[in-house]
Amino acid sequence: MDEGVHDPEQDFTEYFAARRDAVRRAAYLLCGDWHRADDLAQTAFVALHRKWNHIRDRAATDAYLRRTLVRAAIDESRRPWRRERQVERLPEPESAGARLDEQVVTRADLLAGLREVPPKQRAVLVLRYFEGLDVAGVAAVLGCSEGNVKSQTARGLARLREALGEEVEAGG
Repeated sequence: MDEGVHDPEQDFTEYFAARRDAVRRAAYLLCGDWHRADDLAQTAFVALHRKWNHIRDRAATDAYLRRTLVRAAIDESRRPWRRERQVERLPEPESAGARLDEQVVTRADLLAGLREVPPKQRAVLVLRYFEGLDVAGVAAVLGCSEGNVKSQTARGLARLREALGEEVEAGG
C-alpha cells in the first residue's frame, strides 16, 4: 500500500485503541456498572464504525463518539428493567456536621451518589466535571441549548448533594 494512502480500517483500529479506555471510563461514570459500561462503549464504537468512512472532519470524531455514548446510556436507562435498584443494605443516616470530603472518602461513594441522579442530569455532570467540557461543549454533545445544560447541571448537582447528604462544589 502506498504511504500516502490511508487504510480506513487501520485508522479506526488505531482510534479505537487510543480511545477505548477513556470511553469505557466515561460509560462507567454514566451507568455505575462495568458490565453495562462495556456494553455502552461497544454500542458507541459500533455506531462510530458504521459512520467511519463518512466522517469528513476527524476532529469531530470524539464529539460524535461522546454524543453516541451519552444517548446510549440515556436510552438504556429508559428500559423498564433498569428502573429497579437492588441494595445490599439500607443507607444509614449521616451526621449533619460531616464534611463532603470526609463523607466521600472513596470513589464508590461518589459513584453511588451519581447513580441516584437521573440519566440526563448524570450525563451533564459527567461531561462537565469528568470529561472537562464547557457548557457549549456539553450542549453540542447533547444537542440542546446552553441554558438547558445550565439548568440540568444545577438540578444534577442538587440531586447529587441530596444523595450524598452534603454540599457538592460546582468546580470539583
